Amino acid sequence: MTVEQNVLQQHSQKHQQTLLNQLREVTGTTDVQLLQQALQVSNGDLAEAVAFLTEKNAKVPQQDEATYYQTAQITNDRYISVGSQADTNVIDLTGDDKDDLQRAIALSLEESNRAFRETGITDEEQAISRVLEASIAENKASLKRTHTEVWSDSPNPHDRKRMDNCPVGLKNVGNTCWFSAVIQSLFNLLEFQRLVLHYSPPARMQDLPRNQKEHRNLPFMQELRRLFSLLVGSKRKYVDPSRAVEILKDAFKSSESQQQDVSEFTHKLLDWLEDAFQIKAEEDREGEKPKNPMVELFYGRFLAVGVLEGKKFENTEMFGQYPLQVNGFKDLHECLEAAMIEGEIESLHSAENSAKSGQEHWFTELPPVLTFELSRFEFNQALGRPEKIHNKLEFPSMLYMDRYMDRNRDITRIKREEIRRLKEHLTVLQQRLERYLSYGSGPKRFPLADVLQYAMEFASSKPVCTSPVEDIDTTAPPGGMTAQLPPPASTGDQPDASVSPESSCSGMQAQQQQQQQQQRVSIHKPFTQSRVPPDLPMHPAPRHITEEELRVLEGCLHRWRSEVENDTRDLQASISRIHRTIELMYSDKSMMQVPYRLHAVLVHEGQANAGHYWAYIYDPHHRQWMKYNDISVTKSSWEELVRDSFGGYRNASAYCLMYIDDKKPFLIEEEFDKETGQMLSGLDKLPPDLKEYVEADNKLFQKEMEEWDTLQARKLQQEKLALAAAAASVAAQPMSTEPSPPDNTAPQHDPEYMEQQSPTGDSKHLQEDTERAISKAAAEHDEKSPEALLNTAMKVEYTRLLRFAQEDTPPERDYRLQHVIVYFIHNQAPKKILERTLLMQFADRNLGFDERCKSIMKVARAKLELIKPDEVNMEEYEMWHQDYRNFRETTVFLLIGLELFLKKSYVEALMYLIYAYQYNKELLSKGPYRGHDEELIAHYRRECLLKLNEHAATLFETGEETEVNAGLSIMNELVVACIPLLLVDEMEEKDMVAVEDMRNRWCSYLGQEMEPNLQEKLTDFLPKLLDCSTEIKSFHDPPKLPSYSTLELCERYGRVMTSLTLSRTPADGR
Repeated sequence: MTVEQNVLQQHSQKHQQTLLNQLREVTGTTDVQLLQQALQVSNGDLAEAVAFLTEKNAKVPQQDEATYYQTAQITNDRYISVGSQADTNVIDLTGDDKDDLQRAIALSLEESNRAFRETGITDEEQAISRVLEASIAENKASLKRTHTEVWSDSPNPHDRKRMDNCPVGLKNVGNTCWFSAVIQSLFNLLEFQRLVLHYSPPARMQDLPRNQKEHRNLPFMQELRRLFSLLVGSKRKYVDPSRAVEILKDAFKSSESQQQDVSEFTHKLLDWLEDAFQIKAEEDREGEKPKNPMVELFYGRFLAVGVLEGKKFENTEMFGQYPLQVNGFKDLHECLEAAMIEGEIESLHSAENSAKSGQEHWFTELPPVLTFELSRFEFNQALGRPEKIHNKLEFPSMLYMDRYMDRNRDITRIKREEIRRLKEHLTVLQQRLERYLSYGSGPKRFPLADVLQYAMEFASSKPVCTSPVEDIDTTAPPGGMTAQLPPPASTGDQPDASVSPESSCSGMQAQQQQQQQQQRVSIHKPFTQSRVPPDLPMHPAPRHITEEELRVLEGCLHRWRSEVENDTRDLQASISRIHRTIELMYSDKSMMQVPYRLHAVLVHEGQANAGHYWAYIYDPHHRQWMKYNDISVTKSSWEELVRDSFGGYRNASAYCLMYIDDKKPFLIEEEFDKETGQMLSGLDKLPPDLKEYVEADNKLFQKEMEEWDTLQARKLQQEKLALAAAAASVAAQPMSTEPSPPDNTAPQHDPEYMEQQSPTGDSKHLQEDTERAISKAAAEHDEKSPEALLNTAMKVEYTRLLRFAQEDTPPERDYRLQHVIVYFIHNQAPKKILERTLLMQFADRNLGFDERCKSIMKVARAKLELIKPDEVNMEEYEMWHQDYRNFRETTVFLLIGLELFLKKSYVEALMYLIYAYQYNKELLSKGPYRGHDEELIAHYRRECLLKLNEHAATLFETGEETEVNAGLSIMNELVVACIPLLLVDEMEEKDMVAVEDMRNRWCSYLGQEMEPNLQEKLTDFLPKLLDCSTEIKSFHDPPKLPSYSTLELCERYGRVMTSLTLSRTPADGR
C-alpha cells in the first residue's frame, strides 16, 4: 500500500496499529503475529484480546531460574538485566517472567475497568485528560524549579516587549511546559508552520459539526492558527496559549491530575491535526483519493519480515512516532538496531524450517519528519510508582538511516554478521588483555608487567647497612629514658648465624651494635613490644642470592617483562582496530545516502511523576541551537544540548528526538513572494484574516504600553512634588544648596548599569551592595537621621570600592567590571563625578522595602534634585559614564572573541577581536587604565588571522573547485580586509612579522606546478594580498552584542582569562 491509499483504509490501519501498541504495552508481548491473532479473535475488543493473551501465555511452560538467566544473556543484550537482583521490584514487561506479566495485566485491567465504571470514559480519553488537567493545578510535589520561569506577568509591559526579531516564547499557564516544548518544535518546522497558517476551515464549518471529531478538532485548529500567527508577528516577548489548552482540556473530563509523558500528548495532537486536514482534504478533492499533508509529513512505513512457528511472513505497517528503549544501550544506533530485530532471527536467513519465532523491521518509506520516542520510564512495584531511567544515551546531529532501509537489507545483514563476528573476536581479545592487566588469583590483582617489574626490583635490592638499633636510639623518649629493646630472635647474645655475608653489615658496625646491646637491659614485653628485631633488614630484600643467580634472574625477568609489554600493546592495538572497524562499518558513501538532521530535542528534567520540559531547536539560517524554555528563548550550543539531553549527568535527559530529511530543504525553507522574489517575514507571512488578528493584538499591546507610560509620568510628577517638599527640611545640611524649582529641573536618566526600572541581575547586585552599606552604617549609628545615615553609608560604600581599586588583582578578576566607581578611581575621575554617581546608587527606586531604606532613597533623590548645574558639569558626567559603557562594550567584544577563539571558531572570533582592539585603542588614548591590555588583544587578533590564513591555504591546496573558492573567499573577505589594520602601526613588530608570514605562505605556491585555473586564481589574488596600502577600503559592521549582567560578565570574563594558554600573563591595563 502507498500513502495515497483510500482514507478509510488508512484510518482502519492506524486504528489497528494503535490497538496493537496498547496491547503490547499492557501485556508486554512483542510478537506482532500473536498480537494480531488476539485482535482477530476478539474482533477488536481490547479487554477480550488481553484475556486471550493471558490464557495463551499461561500455557507456556515456566523456565527455571538458571535457564532463564542463560537465555536472557544469550538471546539479546536488552534482556541481560532482566531477573537481576537489583531489579526484582520492577515489573519488566520485556522479559519472560509470567508472574510479573500476570500482575501487570491484572493491575492494568482492574484500573481500566474501575475508571470506566466510575466515569464512563475510555482509557485513551483518560490518558490525554491526565495531561491536560496538569495545566490547571500546581505540581503537588512542589518540585523546585531550577529554571527562570515567570508565573505572573510583569506589570511593566515594556518588560514584555519583543526585542527585534527574537523568537516568541509561550507563557506557562500552569504546568504547560510540555505544551510549549511540543508546539515550539512543530512551529519551527516551517513547512508545518505554513500548513497550519494557511489552513482554511471547511465550508460546512459554519453549520453544526457532524460529529464529535469536528466539534473538537476544527475549533482547536482555529486556535492553533491564531497561536502560530502570534508566534510569527506579535510584538510581545511571549504569548498566552490558554485558549488552545482550554479546548484540549475541555475535550475530555477526568478527576486525575497526574502529569504524563508528553509523547502521549504529541501523538494525540498529530492525530487531531490529521483529522482536521482530512476533513478539508475530503472536501477539496471529492471523488479522488485525498492526500493528507499530516500523513505525508509525519508518517512512514516499514516492512516486518519474520518467522512465526517456522512459517515466514511479510507485512507492511505504518508508523508515526517510533518508540525506542533506552535501558541497556549507549547510543541511538544501538537502540535502533535492537528495535529493528525482535526475537530469535537465525531462521530468517536459512531455508530450513525452524520452530523459532522472530522478526526484523525494514523501513520502506521514511517520513520527512522522523520522530523517535525514547522510553525513559519503568514501573517500580515495591514503591508503587513509575521511575525515570537516567542512563546516558548519545545521539548524533546527523543520522544516516541507510542501514535500516529495506533496499539495503542484504548489505546490512552482511555487515551485521561481520560486526557480530568482530564483537565475538573483540570479546576474546578483551578477555586475554584482562589476564595481562589483572594478574593473580587472589582478591587483589595487578598488571603482569608491574608484577615482573616489582620482582626485578626485589631481586636487585640490597639490605641497608644501617642497624635498626641506631634507628631506635634516635627515637628515645625525652628525659634521659632509654628505649628498651626486645631480645634477639635466637638464644644468647650472638647475632643470627643464618645471615649471609652478602646481606650483613661490616664487622666493625656489627661489633659496635653488639656492645650497645650489652650496655642495655633487654626486657621483652609480649604483645606490647613493637620494635623491629635488629637482625631484620629495613626493606624487603633477598637473603641468599649469588651474583650469577641475580644475573640470570634479572635477564629472565627483563625479557619476560618486554614480552608481556609487547603482547599487551599488540592486544590493545588489535582492540582499537576492531573498534575503529566497527565504527566505520557504515561509513562508505553507499550507506550515507539517507541523511536526517537533528531538528529538535525535547528534554525532561525531574522524576517520572513530576518535572519540567523544554526544547532545543536548531535554527538552520543562523546555524545556531536555540533553547525554548516557556517564555525564555535564548541562544544555546551543541555542548549545552549534550549536557542536558544525553542523560547520566543529572536528572535531565531527552525523551523525544525530531529529525528531518536533510535532502528535503522545503521543510525549513522560508517563503518568498512570487512577484517580487523577496523573502516573506513577520506579518507578510500571514494570510489576511490572521494578519488582521495579529495587528489588532499588537495595537492592544501598544495601547497598554502607552497607558503604562502615562501612569508612570503621573507618578513621577507626584513624586517630584513630594521630593520638593522633603528637600526643604534638609536644605541647611552641608551637601545641600538652595532648592531650585522642581519644574525647571529635567529628570536625569540613570545609567543602565546603575539603576533599571525593574529588578534585573545588575540592579539586584547593586541594591544588595547598597543595602549592605546602609545596614553597616545603621549598626554604627542607631539614632542618626536619614541624611546622616546616607552620608555614613556612602562613606562605607566608597571605602569598600576604594579597597577594590587599590588591590593588585590577576587579569581574571578585574574589579573595574564590578562597579563604575572602581573604574573612575583608577582613572582619577573628579570628586564631584564620584559623589553624584554614588548618590545615584543610593537614589535607586528599587532599593529595599523597609522604611529606613525608603527614607534614605528619598533623601538621596532630594539631594540630586538640589544639585545645581554649575556644581556638576553634566556633559562631563555623561562623558565619564559613556567611557565606562564603552569599556564594558569593549570587554564583551573581547570576551566573546576569546571564547570563540578557544572553541576554534576563528571566522566568528575575528570580527569580535578586531573591534575589541579598535575600541580598546580608543579607550587607551585617554589614559593607560581606561581599557584592557593591548598586547593581549593584539596577540589573539594576530593568531586568529594566522589560523584563518593557514586554513585558507589548506583549502587551496586541495585543488577542488569548491574548496579553492572557499579558501580564497576567506582570504579576500577576512584576512586581506584586516591586514591594513595590522600595518597601520608600524611599531607593532609582531604584527608586521605575521603579515609577512601570511604573504610568504601564498608566495611559496609561485614556483609550484598547478592546474591552469588554480594558477589564474592565484595570479588574481596575490596583488590584493601584497598590497602595502594601509587604507581600510571596506569593512564589516560590528557584530551585535548580547546584554550581560555584571555578575555574568565578570564570571565569563574570569573563565576565559583563566583558560588562555599564553606562556605569559599580561597586565590587565592597570
